[in-house]
Amino acid sequence: MVRILIFAAVVSVALMIYTLIECSRAQKHLVRSLPKTAWFVVIIILPLVGAILWFVLGRPVNTGNQPSAHQTAPDDDEDFLRQLEVWRRQQQREEESTAREQELKSQAKDPKSSDSPSKPEVTGSTAPEKPEHKPEGTDSDAPDSKA
Repeated sequence: MVRILIFAAVVSVALMIYTLIECSRAQKHLVRSLPKTAWFVVIIILPLVGAILWFVLGRPVNTGNQPSAHQTAPDDDEDFLRQLEVWRRQQQREEESTAREQELKSQAKDPKSSDSPSKPEVTGSTAPEKPEHKPEGTDSDAPDSKA
């Protein structure tokens, strides 16, 4: 019998402490039935009964767990769409960056093709090559002759 009384006392004290903490955390304007200070007095004077009364009559109605009346689809949410666009642009920049890196790596491996612009190679041709730079005072069409 004594064990049952000790257990009931421990449960009552634990419930009273929990109720006092919950009462102190509740916003003043949301507490029902009595003012917040009156609830503290009721909980302390009547430990078990005060706690039960607090849960039934004084505790604020919890509106945080109730689903909102107006739910929107993700594609109707402007913030979500904005974040999606930012993500898409970031992915596109990353893809362009990796493509540039791969292009630079391939050019570094094959320096012959990257150093000179593509010139058509003359193979098997009998035409003599013309010098690119001619000295001043010479005609481009006239043969070299000293007069």
